[in-house]
Amino acid sequence: MRKVIASVYITLDGVIDNPAWSAPFFNDEAAKFAQTQLFAADALLLGRVTYQGFVQAWPSMADEDGFAEKMNSMPKYVATTTLDTPEWNATFLTGDVPAAVTELKQQDGGDLLVYGSGDLLNTLLEHDLVDELRLWTHPVIEGTGKRLFSETSPKKTLQLVSTTTFSTGAQVLAYAPAAPAGQ
Repeated sequence: MRKVIASVYITLDGVIDNPAWSAPFFNDEAAKFAQTQLFAADALLLGRVTYQGFVQAWPSMADEDGFAEKMNSMPKYVATTTLDTPEWNATFLTGDVPAAVTELKQQDGGDLLVYGSGDLLNTLLEHDLVDELRLWTHPVIEGTGKRLFSETSPKKTLQLVSTTTFSTGAQVLAYAPAAPAGQ
């Protein structure tokens, strides 16, 4: 059974959009972590906005470590109700997204990696489909911007499963669903 691993760049005040603020905190340590994470995955699971940003940038990228080749060659599953012409090895999930992701999870293979995709991530959390939430926490207070969680986000209890601290001060805080009380 596959796992859904969500990887989100986030500020201390919860902002996730336009993560240019993350650049000063990305170093060789973070690159190694990101590469290990990507290479453990067999497919990307993306929201429409993240997909549209990635499809504009990634197809023309190349590097010596194979990261770009992996990003460009792997299948992408995209939750959308507005797009109709898939590009970049994408399959659109246009109907019942939680049911489609449940079906994807039941297949053999590596992780389904979610980058960003705040609306999709909240839907997946609501339906208990996230196996691990990795918050790439940056020591930045952005003040304005889209936040990962809002008043409409589902209430969930998580447990910290690992912490990775980079020399830049950024951290990856990894959480898994907490076991129900009494288990």
